[in-house]
Amino acid sequence: MDLHGKTALITGGTTGIGFATARLFKAHGARIAITGQDQRRLQSAKEKIGDDTLAILLDVRDQAGIQRMGAQIGAAFGTLDVLFANAGVAFSTPIATTNEATFDLLMGVNVKGVFFTVQAVAPLMGRGGSIVLNTSWLDEVGTAGLSVLSASKAAVRSFARSLAAELLPRGVRVNAVSPGAIDTPIHGKTGMSADEAYAFATRIQSAIPLGRFGRAEEIAEAALFLASDRSSYMLGAELVVDGGFAQL
Repeated sequence: MDLHGKTALITGGTTGIGFATARLFKAHGARIAITGQDQRRLQSAKEKIGDDTLAILLDVRDQAGIQRMGAQIGAAFGTLDVLFANAGVAFSTPIATTNEATFDLLMGVNVKGVFFTVQAVAPLMGRGGSIVLNTSWLDEVGTAGLSVLSASKAAVRSFARSLAAELLPRGVRVNAVSPGAIDTPIHGKTGMSADEAYAFATRIQSAIPLGRFGRAEEIAEAALFLASDRSSYMLGAELVVDGGFAQL
């Protein structure tokens, strides 16, 4: 799964799955750009991935910022071979208590952010390019209290199909990786209390056939496969990496 000579952009590349993917892509020869919202985490990730990493401060809800990012990628790389649209947020959204601000934040980052990121960098991508979208097991399983988050990820799953059809004439493939329950910092940002988070994690882990949470590095390996020419016959697909949770 060689990426030597290729350029790759990973949004949300400072922690968790995005960071693990950036490091793996780098190890396989790609020149890397990452985005993140926090300057300190961005600088730390840049140093750990490699000093030649292009690190861009970005809130993916900011469409003008996304366009500037596209221009920065073009100026630095000329062309882009791989996009891993990974930036996302996760919040509990009970029907009785979810407000409009939370709804808009989830949709703004997880749906609008993905769409306009693809829009900004697609012109830089040519034949043989690969776009990988980050979905979730939630687009397959109904889960109480996570309706808006689930809907946002289902929208991204739909993007994988429709954008694959739209970009096919240009030779750019679009696929998705669907992580199951992964041990990453995002679980500490759901808005659940400590007791609620523990109960949720315990319930989910007990239902995973492999009996454990996944690791960010395991999702990175799947993203690498979809980014590389090894997945050249995959288009509009969703590669599920969830320990069997949504399958068995």
